[in-house]
Amino acid sequence: MKRVYLDNNATTMVDPQAYELMLPYFCEKYGNPNSLHDFGSETHPALRKAMDQLYAGIGADDMDDIIVTSCATESNNWVLKGIYFDKIVTGEKDHIITTSVEHPAIGATCSFLENLGVRITKLDVNSEGLINPDDLRNAIDDKTALVSIMWANNETGAIFPIKELVQIAHERGVLFHTDGVQAVGKIKVDVKDVGVDFMSFSAHKFHGPKGIGGLFIKNSQKLTSLLHGGEHMGGRRSGTLNVPYIVAMGEALEIANKFIDFENIHVKRLRDKLEDALLEIPDVTVVGKREHRVPNTILASIKGVEGEAMLWDLNKAGIAASTGSACASETLESNPIMEAIGADKELAHTALRLSLSRFNTEEEIDYAIEHIKKATQRLRAISSTFAYAPQWHKSGL
Repeated sequence: MKRVYLDNNATTMVDPQAYELMLPYFCEKYGNPNSLHDFGSETHPALRKAMDQLYAGIGADDMDDIIVTSCATESNNWVLKGIYFDKIVTGEKDHIITTSVEHPAIGATCSFLENLGVRITKLDVNSEGLINPDDLRNAIDDKTALVSIMWANNETGAIFPIKELVQIAHERGVLFHTDGVQAVGKIKVDVKDVGVDFMSFSAHKFHGPKGIGGLFIKNSQKLTSLLHGGEHMGGRRSGTLNVPYIVAMGEALEIANKFIDFENIHVKRLRDKLEDALLEIPDVTVVGKREHRVPNTILASIKGVEGEAMLWDLNKAGIAASTGSACASETLESNPIMEAIGADKELAHTALRLSLSRFNTEEEIDYAIEHIKKATQRLRAISSTFAYAPQWHKSGL
C-alpha cells in the first residue's frame, strides 16, 4: 500500500539536509552554550550561523530580536500575556483585537485573558475566510493594546492583507502581532516590509524539527517575559538552548526560502490538480479563491460525507489528511472555521483539509484523487442526507 502525506499544515517531515546538520550536536558537540569551557563554546559558530539564517529568512535586522522558543504556541502566549502585564494590568489599556479564525493558541489565550477582565474583540470573516480591513479600523479604540491577526490561516490557507492591517493599527498607535506559522517558508515573509511588531513561527511547519520555534520582536522592544530563571537569550527567555534543533531550524528556513518559487509553481500545480479533481465531484465546495491562498492548501466541504469518516477511508488507503487544526483534532465537533465563514452545522462537519509540500509527487496526487473519489462514492451510498448525482455525471458518482 502506498503512503501519501497530505497533512503538512499539521506538521512536516524534517528536511534531510537540516536533519544531517543537527546530528553532531547530540553526541559530539553537546556542551551547554552558556558554559565557559570548550564543550560549550564549540557550539557557538553553529548557533551564530543559525541565528543569522533566521534573521535573513524573515527580513529582520540587528536592531530586532528573534527569540528562540519551544514553538509558536509559546510565542503566541508570550505576546498576549506580555502585553497584558505591560499595558493592561497597568490600567493604560484594556482591549485586544483578533479574529474568529485564529489558531487555538491565540483563541484559547484570548479566552483566558477575557476571564481576567480583558475586552476581546473577534473580527468576523467573509465566505472566503478573510476579514474586511475596515472592520479592524472600526474596532480599534483608545484602549486597544494589541491587534493579533494571523498571516495565513492554518485551515483555509487564506492569506490576510497583513501590511494593510498593520498600517491601520499603527495609525492609531496600536501594536500588531501576527501568527506567521502558516506563511513562513511557503510565501515571501519580510517583517520589515509589512512592519509587524511581533511575529510567531514554528520550525516544524517548514521542514524543521518539532519543539522549536521563535518570536520576532521589532526593535527589541519591551515585552514582559513568559519564562524566568536565567539569562538565556539576553535574559528574555530562560531555558538552556536546544542547539541541535536551533541549527536545524535555521537550515530548514534557509532551504524553504530557496524553494519559495518551487512552492508557487510545482506545489501549486499539484494542489490545483487535486482541487480540480475534487470540484468535479457534485456538491463539493472549496473555501477561498486560489490566488488568495498559500500554494499548498485546500479546505473542501464534501456534502453528505462526514469528515472523520472520510479520514478513516483515506487512512486505510495510506493517505494522511485532516478535518482541520491538529491542535483541536481530539474533538468531534464541527469545524469552527467552516462555521466562521457561514457554513451550516451539517456542512461544517464535512470539512476535509489537504495540505501539500515540496516532497509530494504527481503520482501521489493521482493516487489521492482516486481514493478520495472512491471514499466519496462509498460514504455517500450510506449517507441518509445526500441526494445522489445523476448516473451520467462526469465524476461517475
